[in-house]
Amino acid sequence: MKISKKVAGVEYAIRDIVVAARQVERQGKKITYLNIGDPIQYGFQPPQNVKEAMIKSIREGHNYYAQSEGLPELREAIAIKEKAKGLSVSTDDILITNGVSEALDMVMSSIVEEGDEVLLPGPYYPPYASYVRLHGGKPVEFAVDLKNSTPDIDDIKSKITPKTVAICLISPNNPTGAVFSEKSLKQLVGIANEHDLYIICDEIYDQIVFDEKFTGIGKVSGNSPVILLNGFSKVHLMSGWRIGYIAFNNSPKLAPIRENLPKLARVRISTNLPVQYAALESLRGPQGYVSEFVSELKERRDFVVKRLNSIPGLSCSNPKGAFYAFPKIEKNPYKTDQEFVMELLRKTGVLTVHGSGFGTQYGSGHFRIVFLPDLNTLDFALNEIEKFCQ
Repeated sequence: MKISKKVAGVEYAIRDIVVAARQVERQGKKITYLNIGDPIQYGFQPPQNVKEAMIKSIREGHNYYAQSEGLPELREAIAIKEKAKGLSVSTDDILITNGVSEALDMVMSSIVEEGDEVLLPGPYYPPYASYVRLHGGKPVEFAVDLKNSTPDIDDIKSKITPKTVAICLISPNNPTGAVFSEKSLKQLVGIANEHDLYIICDEIYDQIVFDEKFTGIGKVSGNSPVILLNGFSKVHLMSGWRIGYIAFNNSPKLAPIRENLPKLARVRISTNLPVQYAALESLRGPQGYVSEFVSELKERRDFVVKRLNSIPGLSCSNPKGAFYAFPKIEKNPYKTDQEFVMELLRKTGVLTVHGSGFGTQYGSGHFRIVFLPDLNTLDFALNEIEKFCQ
């Protein structure tokens, strides 16, 4: 039977590698999972008031189809949040989605046609390339200096062609933890404006930063065609509830997509309504848990990076945000980073993700570790990695 060629380009290394882990697990080996960036699977939970808000909404009968654009009160709260970060938005510029993944799919399907090119920061979060390919486009990686968290401006300029339609930014970045400065964001906005490109900026880790204050794209966007993606999975610890949003900057150039993209929201009916009430509470309720969460992550980040850099054959830049380390394999006895990761899994039970799964041009030769687990688990895993490398 026929299958669409578009599906062949869809990859998601972070979850694809779990298939191999299950096979090893069936052979009796205990697996230490360091592959998925899901705080809930490592002991974190949404605050009690957020859980209660969801339960209350169900009990009060909010179990019907929501408005396709999302709960008006939630859209208003999100607009307030994003305006505080500098983005020029109103309630009407916000659209609620089933996680950032659906938001990304909607945006790419709205702007990408056969042969179009989309610039992605190398390395990048895998669904960005997959959705570009799914809609007939070509992902093009640009270089990022991981040590200094700066995009290579000259490299970006050299890769813009008549087929380029957008520049994607992920800051803080998955998988590297890079966080772009205000200066870098200004440069990127300038390039996009010069070449009439969309700027798609993913800020889902916006409050998970460790060393410097986070600068959102909104602070430098002016009236540029910025489309911001964000959600509640990471900072708000609501990963399994699948809720995100699209925020359109107040730019005349965005008028066509602002008019047409909501058609996709109507076609898919709506986002889960009780979860939207929980998300509303997560924005309006106490925020102290966020700083506690980030403080714990910083301790784990410092521990993991120090240990990785002490292992002969590995080196690791210091992630400035999110909860991932992206060590480089300086001396790889295997042919590829994927083979390195697979052998690490088979021999130690430690599951990481091969760097080439985040883009072959700049991800190859690395692997990604999630530093969400407690320090004892991380210590055990790093001991196993060190023995494996030796």
